[in-house]
Amino acid sequence: MTIEEVIKSTVKMDNEKKVILNIMYTQNVIQENFNEVMKPHDLSGEQYNVLRILRGQKGKPANMCVIQERMLAKTSNTTRLVDKLLLKEFVTRNVCPDNRRKIEVLITQKGLDLLKELDPKVDEHERLFAKNISSQELELLNTLLEKYRTTKQN
Repeated sequence: MTIEEVIKSTVKMDNEKKVILNIMYTQNVIQENFNEVMKPHDLSGEQYNVLRILRGQKGKPANMCVIQERMLAKTSNTTRLVDKLLLKEFVTRNVCPDNRRKIEVLITQKGLDLLKELDPKVDEHERLFAKNISSQELELLNTLLEKYRTTKQN
């Protein structure tokens, strides 16, 4: 289905506009499907992202700046996300002994267990969206999206 059909547009659009609309619409479709995967676990996509970042630390704590710079959504309120994960006992938060202004966050075993349970479901989610595209097309799509995203603004 073309983007014009999806939004029921009767106006001819140039390719620049269609690309933006296609990316935005596709992101919404992917996000809605991903939210359904997370819903039974009372977890948002941003909270899941924080847990994945912390798992990637391999047992070392991360401070809020490290988490923030690795987030997909740079506008996320990292403190609020960590607070919610703390209430669910998926992370611990401690004051750094060397610098009392620095907060260190560590994933708990409960958080690691949740990610282990979610990994196959997330993998299936990713495969679902890639099933109609060859591996070469996926590679090309990644290259094009990275190129598109890094175009300099005037």
